[in-house]
Amino acid sequence: MIRLIPLAFAASLAGAAMAEAPVITHVYDGSYEDALFSVENAIVNQGLVVDYRSHIGEMLARTRQDVGGAPLFDAADAFLFCSAQVSRQVMEADPANIAYCPYSVFVTDRAGKVEIGYRSYPAGPMDAVETLLGEIVAEALAF
Repeated sequence: MIRLIPLAFAASLAGAAMAEAPVITHVYDGSYEDALFSVENAIVNQGLVVDYRSHIGEMLARTRQDVGGAPLFDAADAFLFCSAQVSRQVMEADPANIAYCPYSVFVTDRAGKVEIGYRSYPAGPMDAVETLLGEIVAEALAF
């Protein structure tokens, strides 16, 4: 039981930290498929490699019967990746910044409204990550 108290405290702190880190989204003027293509190209154009594409929308649709709830997205995917240069920079400033890696950019479709976004990070060294993500999204929106 004693071990549960630190875990609960840590979880409450994590929740508070997430509340301070808003999600940044932009409406994409095009199809969901075009947005996916644009985001992946923008990541690659930065010289980065997509480590994983998470099919979040498919998972939510597949498990909805089991866990309940309303449909959330018509489609939703997230691209996960790292930047050796930016990651080294932020982790040299504070090795605990490893907790933020890998980085992600997501694409969602809700009733035909396609959005591209990413989460915000704490001010300071993580500004470099947020700048990188902002550049990727800006390029994807320009396609």
